[in-house]
Amino acid sequence: MSATPAPTNSNSQNQNQQGSSSASQSGSGSGSLQASTSTISIPQTAPAGGLTITQPPQTQTSYFKIAPSDTITFAWNFTYLLSTPTHLTVSAVCDNGNTYPVGPTDGVIPGSATSVTWDVWSYQQAHPNTPLAQATYTLHIWDDRGPGAPREPGLFTENDALQFAMYSPQAYTPLASWTCGGCNNGAWSSYVAHPAFVSLAVTFVVMFLSGYSLLRQVFRD
Repeated sequence: MSATPAPTNSNSQNQNQQGSSSASQSGSGSGSLQASTSTISIPQTAPAGGLTITQPPQTQTSYFKIAPSDTITFAWNFTYLLSTPTHLTVSAVCDNGNTYPVGPTDGVIPGSATSVTWDVWSYQQAHPNTPLAQATYTLHIWDDRGPGAPREPGLFTENDALQFAMYSPQAYTPLASWTCGGCNNGAWSSYVAHPAFVSLAVTFVVMFLSGYSLLRQVFRD
């Protein structure tokens, strides 16, 4: 006795096929939409993107004080940037070879940011092992591709055009407690007591008195 095949439901099959087709079309359609909205076409003839520092002015070297309540603000304008980076990294490279993160978030800021403020005194207090030196610094700004990334049309190009200097002010000293660091009273006393100095002083006095006497005689005549 042969087995009778189980009955199939044609309506159910059609619905499943339609559902699968709809799901496939919906998935591929939304995927294409997302790809099209996240992709930016940059012509190869476009110039490389970058920024121009607006603060502090680059006409001369700026000197910043490392002291409480003193902050440094760096600001810029983007130029020819056709694709905004995810983030920017801002660092201060010192002449002594050390690199310091700039800003409150270890040097990493949003890619659309146009300024960053650095509390150098707070950084100094929080990093006693790597203090800020009294020296000249170069500001480096690069995008999420990292330092030294090649120039590409419309993409951000690392900037290292700004140089600045930092210094630590001397503590206040009352006038009564101040001493001349370049003065040596002992050396001056020895110099005054030297016979050559005494002879020279006597010579000048004699010359002055002789000249004065001659002038008086001339005026009398």
